[in-house]
Amino acid sequence: MRPRTVEEYVGQEHFFGPGKLLRRMLLADRLTSLLFYGPPGTGKTALAHVIANHTQARFVPLNAVASGTKEVRAALEQARAELEDSGRRTILFVDEIHRFNKAQQDVLLPDVEEGRVILIGATTHNPFFAVNSPLLSRSQIFTFELLTREQIKTLLTRALADRERGLGEHEVQMTPEALDFLAEVSDGDARRALTALEIGVLSAEKQPVEFTLPVAQDSIQRKALDYDDTGDQHYDVISAFIKSMRGSDGDAAIYWLARMLEAGEDPRFIARRIVIFASEDVGNADPRALSVAMAAAQAVEFVGLPECQLNLAQAVTYLATAPKSNASTLAIGKAREDVRSGRTLQVPKHLRDSHYRGAERFGHGEGYKYAHDYEGGYVEQQYLPEERRYYEPTDRGYEAEIKERMEKLRQRGGAPE
Repeated sequence: MRPRTVEEYVGQEHFFGPGKLLRRMLLADRLTSLLFYGPPGTGKTALAHVIANHTQARFVPLNAVASGTKEVRAALEQARAELEDSGRRTILFVDEIHRFNKAQQDVLLPDVEEGRVILIGATTHNPFFAVNSPLLSRSQIFTFELLTREQIKTLLTRALADRERGLGEHEVQMTPEALDFLAEVSDGDARRALTALEIGVLSAEKQPVEFTLPVAQDSIQRKALDYDDTGDQHYDVISAFIKSMRGSDGDAAIYWLARMLEAGEDPRFIARRIVIFASEDVGNADPRALSVAMAAAQAVEFVGLPECQLNLAQAVTYLATAPKSNASTLAIGKAREDVRSGRTLQVPKHLRDSHYRGAERFGHGEGYKYAHDYEGGYVEQQYLPEERRYYEPTDRGYEAEIKERMEKLRQRGGAPE
């Protein structure tokens, strides 16, 4: 059911719809090398075939997993020969181009730069990380999005009606519930939806095929999550997880936690991020947050999966719903910047170590006031040789009490250190 024409192609209207950039480039015959980036089953290979059919170019597919430098050089030599003999250009389609190493990608550069081939590279990995900068700079990047439910339904309906390439020779009675289910659980992956449809129809024992909701449920396999510990999804999902907790959305945070756990993420990695978050984003607005986070991290080591998901869930919901403050985060950032860029401040003499013989000869510790000897456990005293302000408490959660206390002490002549 791969589309053959521009009109048959479904999806990616944001760059291939009428009047959009890639369609204009194609219709004007002004194609440059292209990089297609997006999830599986969203039409990257299909669009490469559509482009080749429209331009009447010679289409040479390579898979980076199965092809080495030798195969790439051979394809480029054939492309040059075809251009010299007939003037016909070659579209070199490299699937999973992120799997080519630097040397293999560099082999493509001269022919891409001279326009002897139109390279179309497809990848599920962020090309800014996976593709060499020289090749990247010579290519137009198009980001593919997951297909919508309605687009999936269009493809399924078309497959049921097509007698030549689809399932039109079979009499299929598809219920609306089954169609909706396939469109929903395919997660925008056309290949997954069409495979489930094919399995359901061809495995039926009776004609006409009663394609009901139970049939649809039996026909589709559990989706393998597009997630690995070095790819985009790893970083994007953990980013969404942290930002959801920071935004106090416990439901979203729990979803992203579940997404990571289902994909096989190391729970210790999740626990480390939770511990960091407790200080970075909750801080003294709720000092218990760090204790909760550390307890969850210890539970991960002590209990392990699957039960430690309960400990992680408790910590995540606690942190997400806790009052937030990044005042301590900002404080250490400002202080370290001063240390790196400014003049080093000397330790005042009265604060220097006086617990060794001869310290008094240097005046170390002389004049130091022991705070516990004074009312309220506080005494006005200079702790920096010049005034600096780093920690500015917010008025959220427990930190509001800290702020009030510090303001009162400052009115007495200084803030506690």
